[in-house]
Amino acid sequence: MNDTNLTTTEATAEATAEATAEATAAAEHLIAEFRALPADSDRKREIITELDANAQALPFLVSVVADHGEYDLARVESATVLRLWPPADPALRHEAGRALLTALRDPEEDLVRQYAAMSLAPYTADPVVATVLNTTARADEDPLVRDSARFSIEEARRLQETGAGGP
Repeated sequence: MNDTNLTTTEATAEATAEATAEATAAAEHLIAEFRALPADSDRKREIITELDANAQALPFLVSVVADHGEYDLARVESATVLRLWPPADPALRHEAGRALLTALRDPEEDLVRQYAAMSLAPYTADPVVATVLNTTARADEDPLVRDSARFSIEEARRLQETGAGGP
């Protein structure tokens, strides 16, 4: 390897580290703002959309979707982000799938349940997720939750066929 390649490699690594640090700082700032807001503030939903595609925020989004006491629209947005940007880290991916299952079991929030069911497709490699999703698609009392589970099952098949489903 010549000096030019080494310099380019070092510059790329430095730029990647800088971008990660900026993403982390942005996520930390928005998360702190989120936590300071009143429970039913619609700004919470907006913050979740601002965190869209920020991998540094995924653990926070997992905690939001699983929290029964959290603002319902923030939970819906978190579920959507977790569907679109499932964690690459296997442990966090497992945790995200289980958080969505927790949201799916929330008897007070039908909209959250719908979005949780709709967001489970990337997590069906976990046998518990796959089983609960299949049961929900067949037997949930809410027809919209059943339909969302069916959508997720079809999406999981498509992701598996195209290889886009991740681990």
